[in-house]
Amino acid sequence: MKREEVLRDKVKAIDFDQIQTVTDLMEAYKDSSIQSRALATCASALENAMEDEDRPTVILGLSGALIAGGMRKIISDLIKRGVVDVVVTIGAIPYQDFYQSRGFHHWKCSPHIDDLGLRELFLDRIYDTIVDEEMFRDTDEYIGRIAEGLEPRGYSSREFLDILGSHIDDEDSILYNAHKYGVPVFAPALNDSSIGIGLTHLYARARESGKKSMSLDPIRDNYELTQIKIKSKKTAVIYIGGGIPKNFIQQIEVISEMLGHDMGGHHYAIQVTTDVPFWGGLSGCTFEEAQSWGKINRDARKAVAYVEATIGLSLIAGYILQKGVWKGRDRLSFDWDGDELKKIDRVSP
Repeated sequence: MKREEVLRDKVKAIDFDQIQTVTDLMEAYKDSSIQSRALATCASALENAMEDEDRPTVILGLSGALIAGGMRKIISDLIKRGVVDVVVTIGAIPYQDFYQSRGFHHWKCSPHIDDLGLRELFLDRIYDTIVDEEMFRDTDEYIGRIAEGLEPRGYSSREFLDILGSHIDDEDSILYNAHKYGVPVFAPALNDSSIGIGLTHLYARARESGKKSMSLDPIRDNYELTQIKIKSKKTAVIYIGGGIPKNFIQQIEVISEMLGHDMGGHHYAIQVTTDVPFWGGLSGCTFEEAQSWGKINRDARKAVAYVEATIGLSLIAGYILQKGVWKGRDRLSFDWDGDELKKIDRVSP
């Protein structure tokens, strides 16, 4: 180590006389410090993945109250522009997307509002946001009626969420655009959401009447997403938050190995999180720790920013969308035959 080598790159002040767009701001962040530079490093890693000639399959993992946080159209635009190829999410995100697609809303409030008073009004609070419990229950029942019309067999969450997407006519909807552009959406813990409530209602009605109903098959989720990994030359993963989506995406490398396909781990890895590694949980574990499991490639381009999700996702997406690195990039087409992925094709935009 030499002084002149260490003292090579100066930190530069953020200069708003030179900043007009989100792209400009993120470019300035590249010469700043702390989490602003970390966030810019995440954006650069995603940009590198999108410019990779091997055309990595980009898998977006989503957790947290992102629809309540106003991220719905941002996620939809990432799908619409072909920035992401696969989505893995908690159940609340596609549910609240579906809820909004029916014309219902999230409302602003104070996080210090009278919650017992809200209960009397049948309103539910998500930090500083309110949803209408009456419309939630109406949506639960609506989803149950859609499911009631399906063939009584096991469905992966990908298959069922695609069916829900086919019932939506809303250009800003995540599920609508995923269905339109053939982007698989997985929610491996779909029961742990209001969609699960609607399906439980259906299950109870079917049980009382002695009929069979559709059901969710979470192991089929594992199998289907693992096939995407096996049939992809490279993969890039983006984790907004952590939780089940992160673990689900991480473990497909281990499943691939068990099925006789060592894919070498994910080649690009990006995370925006407020979780930290020293509690030992998966949400905060580092990509270096994941390399010990073989989940992240030994030569992977990886970056983590410790930033709240709605801020981090907005800025990264704004950088990528405004810079236009998605333009002219081939889309991926997934050819499914039931639970079998026949092939992944590259399709010109």
